[in-house]
Amino acid sequence: MSSDRTLLIIEDDPSFARALKRSFERRDYEVHLCDGLESVTALLQTTSPHYAVVDLKLVGGSGLECVKTLHAHDPDMKIVVLTGFASIATAVEAIKLGACHYLAKPSNTDDIEAAFSKADGDAAVPLTNRATSIKTLEWERIHETLVETDFNISETARRLGMHRRTLARKLEKQRVK
Repeated sequence: MSSDRTLLIIEDDPSFARALKRSFERRDYEVHLCDGLESVTALLQTTSPHYAVVDLKLVGGSGLECVKTLHAHDPDMKIVVLTGFASIATAVEAIKLGACHYLAKPSNTDDIEAAFSKADGDAAVPLTNRATSIKTLEWERIHETLVETDFNISETARRLGMHRRTLARKLEKQRVK
C-alpha cells in the first residue's frame, strides 16, 4: 500500500470511528485512529499521513487544535473537518488553520473523498440571494463563542448572557444529525 493512501481519523466516538475506518479500508486506505490531540502528536512521530478527517468537537478539546498540529507537521496534508455542529465561524477557522474542506454530519465516505479532491476550491459555486435569518445569526454567534471558549458550555452561556440549560437546548435543537 502506498503512503499516499494513508489516512488519519481523529474522532472520539469509537463506533463512528470504526465504521469510517472500515469504509476507508475497503477503498484501500491505510487508516489510523486517534481520539484527540495527545494521540495525534504521538502518532505523528512515527507516521506521516497524506489525508486526515478531524471531528471538530472532541472530548479533550477542539479539533481545531488537531488541524493546526497536522498542518504544521505537513502543510500538504489534505485535512477535512467533519462536525455535527457546523457554523461559518468554525469553518473559517478550520480553513485558516489548514483544513482543505469542512463537512457537516451526516457525511459518508463518498462525501469525504470528494472533499479531498476539492481541496483547490471552486470559483464556479453559485451564489445565493437569500438574506441571513435572525436564527442563523444567533446560531453563528453561539458557535463563534463556543470556539472562543474551547466548547465550554457554561462559559459560553455566561458570555452570551443566557442560562446554561437554554444554551444546551438550543444546541440540541439545532444540531445537524
